[in-house]
Amino acid sequence: MASAARRVDFYWRGGCWFCSRLRRGLEAAGVELDDHDIWADDEARAFVRSVARGHETVPTVVVAGVALVNPSAAEVVARLDEAATEEAPEP
Repeated sequence: MASAARRVDFYWRGGCWFCSRLRRGLEAAGVELDDHDIWADDEARAFVRSVARGHETVPTVVVAGVALVNPSAAEVVARLDEAATEEAPEP
């Protein structure tokens, strides 16, 4: 199981090629996804609209409280790494 630092909220919808591509990239990088289908979940759809200027733009990923709209896998992994560094205890 991935640590909390390697888990993200992943907002998607069926038929979204960009979502499929990002999902594959994140899974290959060892990132666990908490799925939110915006076509099946009204709260998920409302959240995406709130961070995407009223649009239902997916994929949208939340990393350490920051929403990334249509990011690359590299962007998500970089943000995860940054968040892990910020959370690391002082030696």
